[in-house]
Amino acid sequence: MISLLLLIAAASSLPDKGQPPLTAQTRMSGGPRPAEQTAVRFDHADLSFEVVPRQRRIRGDALLTFTARAPLARLVIDLDRNLPVSSIAIDGSPLSKRAWSNPEGQLVIALPKPLAAGEKVQARITYGGTPHVALNAPWDDGIVWSSTPDGRPWVATTTQGYGCDQLWPCLDFPSGEPALVDLHITVPPGLKAPSNGRLIGVDTLSDGRTRWNWRARQPNTYAIALAVGPFEELTGTYRSRYGNEIPLYYWYLPGKTEQAKALFAEFAPTLDFFEQVIGPYPFADEKVGVVETPHMGMEHQTINAYGNNYAKAPEGFDWLFHHEFAHEWFGNQVTAGNWDDYWLHEGFAQYMQPLYGLWREGDARYLTMLETQRNRITNRAPIVRDKLLSEEEVYEPSLGGAGTDIYYKGALTLHTLRGLIGDDAFYRAVRRLVYGRKDPAPGNFRPRFGSTREFEGIVKEESGQDLGWFFDAYLRRAELPDLTVRRDGDTLRLDWREGSRFPMPIEVKIGDRVERVAMAGGRGTLTVPAGQHVVIDPMARVLRRSSAVEQYQTWQARARQ
Repeated sequence: MISLLLLIAAASSLPDKGQPPLTAQTRMSGGPRPAEQTAVRFDHADLSFEVVPRQRRIRGDALLTFTARAPLARLVIDLDRNLPVSSIAIDGSPLSKRAWSNPEGQLVIALPKPLAAGEKVQARITYGGTPHVALNAPWDDGIVWSSTPDGRPWVATTTQGYGCDQLWPCLDFPSGEPALVDLHITVPPGLKAPSNGRLIGVDTLSDGRTRWNWRARQPNTYAIALAVGPFEELTGTYRSRYGNEIPLYYWYLPGKTEQAKALFAEFAPTLDFFEQVIGPYPFADEKVGVVETPHMGMEHQTINAYGNNYAKAPEGFDWLFHHEFAHEWFGNQVTAGNWDDYWLHEGFAQYMQPLYGLWREGDARYLTMLETQRNRITNRAPIVRDKLLSEEEVYEPSLGGAGTDIYYKGALTLHTLRGLIGDDAFYRAVRRLVYGRKDPAPGNFRPRFGSTREFEGIVKEESGQDLGWFFDAYLRRAELPDLTVRRDGDTLRLDWREGSRFPMPIEVKIGDRVERVAMAGGRGTLTVPAGQHVVIDPMARVLRRSSAVEQYQTWQARARQ
């Protein structure tokens, strides 16, 4: 009876969704940073986690190595205060508890002696506690404590929005990536812990727990993830068109073997598409990895989370698997150094699905998929504001962010750019953005940081055109370009309301022929005999304002009320 009461009491003390609460500091990822954080290079993170599902707790030990870029008297490291620190050692020497503080989620450590530029320091931080439980992962971050149908633990983390500090002591801004990460994840008997990078080995402890040891190079900060469950595995090897071999892994829940095999069969053709159209898979020396999770999905480098429940779609492939896999190139290989350039992750990854439809089936599939995305663009805020921003300031409309326009408007912007400069220049520019070079091959590139301004410069070089007006119109203004069309007798007059600020050429179909109007100065005319039927932009190459789409969206909103 006493043990039953203890179990009931323990269960009642487990955190609900959205608990324990996060401070404003922990909820902020990116944005302006303390000088002490930008004054260090993050060389190595050796991270040990123990996941305790029964108590919904984690225990952690982080050995962090930094090199000072400038003189430094203290370390400032982001860590959620729900994971209190029990001890800290600097270069092997324990610190007094008076030497550190973490009132709001930013751990400040006074160094025993100041560092000069170029000197290294190693901090060991032992911590643990009850991590924040996601309210609605992956859109609201945290840990997800779930169970398989037969009652075994099934656990996953997602930290893109609020940041890595919900899980480990880190530098919670995009360019705060460690150059190398070692992960040691201890889990209860019978469970597995697939994670980032390459598996070094699995240790079986005396009580039956296992410790999973992984090594990953330069994962972006939110890409480090825990996934724990009684997984089964599918494995294979992909022989790349670049001559190398890439290991493939899918960890899935028992009882779903047939669905898992069908998804796993998509790995190789998807890889072939990306390697042909974009370039070499960036992490071929580690793996292509996917794990089934109790939340929708997330682009965790080499261990993408998948929770789409094997949904079927008319295009014949799993959009979620494809989208998260696209992030291995757009997000993990090239990472936005500032969240203001978030669209470089999401807009490109979103555009890859219709491009895959084009690669598989042709123009009809491409245009059909693109139209679905077009109808979801809201145009409430600019995609890029040329400011140092936090993730929430970019993603949350309530904070002035563009929301899902970084996905859909970003994708349609790329579609329009491709139509404007042609396939050759477009794909050359994308390749340089992703790899930082024109001739990527396995082993000759590393993960890098990119920006919108850099991409604009690359496009200018590859196309031979200064397209600042294009990027300003689609990325830095909320409203879409608006084309007016008038017929005066035999003259068709076309005017962009933006005038000379937007000299976008436009195609016009007159009867059976298509003409491209240059629109110098934002205006153009065509001679059209009376009675001839005219279609503007018949292949929908240009993203522009549509009153029909606006009316459709208004009708949808009213129908949902």
